[in-house]
Order: sequence, then C-alpha cells, then structure tokens
Amino acid sequence: MNNKLNAKERLHLARVKGLSCSVCDAPAPSEAHHYKQGLQYTCIALCVDCHRNGFLGIHGQKRNWAIHKMDEIDALNETIRKLCEETTIKRDISPF
Repeated sequence: MNNKLNAKERLHLARVKGLSCSVCDAPAPSEAHHYKQGLQYTCIALCVDCHRNGFLGIHGQKRNWAIHKMDEIDALNETIRKLCEETTIKRDISPF
C-alpha cells in the first residue's frame, strides 16, 4: 500500500479537517478519522473527544457516539453531506 498522498488527497483531507465534528457538531478544526486505513476519501470529520477520547471517542468506549446514536457510516454520511453543502455554497456565490 502506498501511503504517500497526492495533491487531491491532501486537499480532500484539508477540507474534511475544516468541517465541524460529524458526530457532536463541535466547531472546526476537526481531525480526519479514516474509516479504513489508506482510503483517503472515506475520512470522517471528528473533534478530539469523538476521535481520541478514551471514554467518548471512536478509539475508546464510544460513549459520545452512543449518545448521538451514530456509527461510522452515519458519521461518514454526515461528513459527505457537509462537504457537498460546502461545495454548493461556494458554487452559489462564485461569479463564474
């Protein structure tokens, strides 16, 4: 597996990190949680608590995830929705 990111993958990850948390909606910046390692386009925008917190986070007991009744697919869907919304907003305000 090649772990070197190309320019489009770096841009995508930067956009994901610029979103609010897909679980609890904590404001940006977020961390990019990889649904599957090496698949850059399946990253989920997560705050530190929802990502790395031992009690609340996905890499811990997932309590915040349970409170919000979400799993990784739900959070990935929310990340994609936010990215699409961001793209639509930029397109709508563009003079071109």
